[in-house]
Amino acid sequence: MQIRLEGEVSSFDGRAYQARFDALAAQGVDVHGEATLVRALGPGSVLDAGCGTGRVAIELARHGIEVVGVDADASMIAQARRSAPDLEWVQADLAGLDLGRTFDVVVLAGNVPLFCPEPYRPALVGSCAAHVAPGGAMVAGFQLDRGYTLAEWDGACEVAGLVLAQRWATWDGRPFGAGDAYAVSVHRRRQG
Repeated sequence: MQIRLEGEVSSFDGRAYQARFDALAAQGVDVHGEATLVRALGPGSVLDAGCGTGRVAIELARHGIEVVGVDADASMIAQARRSAPDLEWVQADLAGLDLGRTFDVVVLAGNVPLFCPEPYRPALVGSCAAHVAPGGAMVAGFQLDRGYTLAEWDGACEVAGLVLAQRWATWDGRPFGAGDAYAVSVHRRRQG
């Protein structure tokens, strides 16, 4: 989930982070909204960019989707590997990511763009967009009150060859309105 610069120390505890979601699930809270939305797009393959402890990736894989999870944080990737050792987990900085392949969907759930230092955000968008297959999509959800605007996000996506296809206020598809503090955006690879 976190974008780190070389030499930075991890600020997350993967076990504690995952325990929060496990507790919510035990209380009956649906913690798979992101995966449900991504599944509705019908992908055969997904890059979970900023995968954290693997919650979204593991749920997608449970539904037969090929998934690769990437995160810069060692603690998060370690927890993902403990939870699903058979899945592919890559510890890498998203702003410079090059897996040498593309995916039907690239998902950035959980405020991933906000963890990236501002000067590196265009590189984050560019490297993630480079992993979107022809006809594919990049889906991102993040808070809008933390210094990164939708205009900036959409502009970076446009530069990376992606155009806005859909936008919601929540992962469960509530329509987006001007006053909403969160947005989930689907950008598609520009054709031709």
